[in-house]
Amino acid sequence: MKKVFTLLLAGGEGARLFPLTKYRAKPAVPFGGIYRLIDFTLSNCVNSNMRRIGVLMQTKSTSLNRHLHLAWNVYRPELDEYIFPLHPSLSKEGDVFKGTADAVFQNLRMIGNDMTEVLIVSGDHIYKMDYSKMVDHHRANRADATVAIIETERASADQLGIVEENAEGRIVGFEEKPAQPKPSPRNPAVSLASMGVYLFNRQLLMDVLTDAARTTGEVDFGKNILPKLIHHHRVMAYNFVDENKKLSVYWRDVGTIDSYWAANMDLVGIDPVFNLYDRHWPLRTHQASNPPAKFVFADDFPNGRCGKALDAIVSSGAIVSGGIVRRSVLSPNVYIDSWSEVTDSVLMNDVVIGAHCRIRRALIDKGVVIPPHTVIGFDEADDRRRYFVSAGGTVVIPKYAQVPGPVDPAAAPEPSPDPNVSPS
Repeated sequence: MKKVFTLLLAGGEGARLFPLTKYRAKPAVPFGGIYRLIDFTLSNCVNSNMRRIGVLMQTKSTSLNRHLHLAWNVYRPELDEYIFPLHPSLSKEGDVFKGTADAVFQNLRMIGNDMTEVLIVSGDHIYKMDYSKMVDHHRANRADATVAIIETERASADQLGIVEENAEGRIVGFEEKPAQPKPSPRNPAVSLASMGVYLFNRQLLMDVLTDAARTTGEVDFGKNILPKLIHHHRVMAYNFVDENKKLSVYWRDVGTIDSYWAANMDLVGIDPVFNLYDRHWPLRTHQASNPPAKFVFADDFPNGRCGKALDAIVSSGAIVSGGIVRRSVLSPNVYIDSWSEVTDSVLMNDVVIGAHCRIRRALIDKGVVIPPHTVIGFDEADDRRRYFVSAGGTVVIPKYAQVPGPVDPAAAPEPSPDPNVSPS
């Protein structure tokens, strides 16, 4: 794979993941306790022996830059292998990429003349894939370009690029987010969707990404480049080979709050749909030097304090102090106080849950402190009045948000006496 240059698209604003993307780019959003979304694609690259990787980023990139430095400084530049960030270089309209193809066009100079292919991947999908197998397929079929595809339910296929292929596996049709996705000839209940993983011969990419194309608005691979390319070049489909090695194929585009929540819940089952524990396909990230997780109080009787977590992921530094956690993901240094219950939720770094709280189906971002006796996820009308609530009913509390305590007049303290008024 020494002749393959990888460009990882990590500049997505992630508007549909707001407010998790209020202060960070979408690929930098935490996932699964200790990871960030970009870690899964970068782990695929490393496990596939991709050694030259440029990460294309733009807005709100501080968290992403820091994470790349801390977690992905794994290659040896003196051996001409690297992972480094790339930023907009040509734009005069606020320093942003206009589309996926424009992001690559602005950084074509980074692709050395010694490269034969360019692999383009996205930094915000959850899956395991050996890209070297796709490269082998591309070369064996003498393709000009290759698109990785996956079968997807037709009901949700209108949010993806939909592919038509002939008997040879050559792509003969490509529509980006069609209103009526065409069915697969093998199974009319599904459509063949692009995974956003593309492999181009280097020279072809140089030929199609030009100033003229940019001027006419051809700035996106799915919308502009591929639908035209299939008529004049040999563009092949590559059927996704899942390295997750489960009965069902796993690929998730966590583009919405509810899909992000569901993908986290995929991790906490007895036999999780997505396997984090496969030593043959390691998932890399940065982990701080935190102490081990801790569970305290063992009064396991009615109304007693008992710190425990059931069907949950609990990261380093977390303390469950007399509370109960069910079907949830706890990131590093989370603290759960006594008599609190957390269910079907994701708590990010440094979240504190006060005593006597009840939390259900919530995404609580970094550094949030939940006051004692707070109830979240049990009264949708009240939740929508106080918090951001997704279409599917997931409550989201943004990074470092100030959460007011519950209003309970009966529990209010007696007013302090006015020192300027003499007692009668």
